[in-house]
Amino acid sequence: MQGTLRAIGSRLMYGIPVLVIVTFGAALLMDFMPGSPGQAILGDQATQEQVDAINAQFGYDQPVVQRYLAWAASALRGDLGVTLFGHEPVAELVVKRLSVTAELAGMALVIALGVAVPLALLAAHRAGRWLDRALNFASSALLCIPSFVTVVLVSLVFVIWLGWFPATGWVSPADDLGANLRYAFLPALSLAAYECAFFYRVIRSDLSGTLREDFILVARAKGLPKSYILTRHALRPSLTSLVTVIGLALGRLLGGAVIVEFFFSVPGLGAESLNAVSIKDMAVIQAIVAVCVIAYVLIFIVVDLAYTWIDPRVGVR
Repeated sequence: MQGTLRAIGSRLMYGIPVLVIVTFGAALLMDFMPGSPGQAILGDQATQEQVDAINAQFGYDQPVVQRYLAWAASALRGDLGVTLFGHEPVAELVVKRLSVTAELAGMALVIALGVAVPLALLAAHRAGRWLDRALNFASSALLCIPSFVTVVLVSLVFVIWLGWFPATGWVSPADDLGANLRYAFLPALSLAAYECAFFYRVIRSDLSGTLREDFILVARAKGLPKSYILTRHALRPSLTSLVTVIGLALGRLLGGAVIVEFFFSVPGLGAESLNAVSIKDMAVIQAIVAVCVIAYVLIFIVVDLAYTWIDPRVGVR
């Protein structure tokens, strides 16, 4: 137990330099962006003096190192500043948007795993037959389809042709859980399409290797049914690579849902980051970047712990 806690602590310490470098890069990015927050607030009709006054009010006239140190000191106290428009506390805004994106990411992950694992087992059971080849072709096709095409195809089928789900919008689960699931399903399905194909390829590949191991040959020699061998003997040893790609997928889903959230008008973290960049709201941008980095660090700590559950011989170092 102490070794596990020590390993977790060391990984958290490794994450601190990454957090500093990435959030400082976000602050530095503002110096290379055209325009300024003051100009974004006042518009093109404002005079340079008015723009400079607004920039000075928010501290954007200071050097990047000074700006970053002031932000970091406030962030350590739990104060992430306020938004440029509306002066809403950034911490509250990010938590609210993160809950939406986390729900979509969780639903997408459940959909992807719920489809990929059974199909990979089925393909392994029918290895070399037409079903195996058809699933390999379908997964390759899904991996080649960009996300902006996926959202259009999903909307075309489920909104226009079938009319089963609303096109855009969002309802909080606290207000109406049923309506929330109806609005969340299509964005989650769009996010899950790529991950489903990716998971399928990883599991199918690992199953192919596992089925050639000696202990599988022994199980076959005992006359055990092939479906029993797949589910009870081959599946668990084939999950090590899947755990890694699930960690990558979670980070990708949390930080890369911009197109899906924008298309379906979902008020998540991705859509908010796009809006913050457009209006040069650096407090929001830095907060979102910090949340994504922290999420990646925590996800990979969980991945390391999951390795020990799948294969106790690995251990946590």
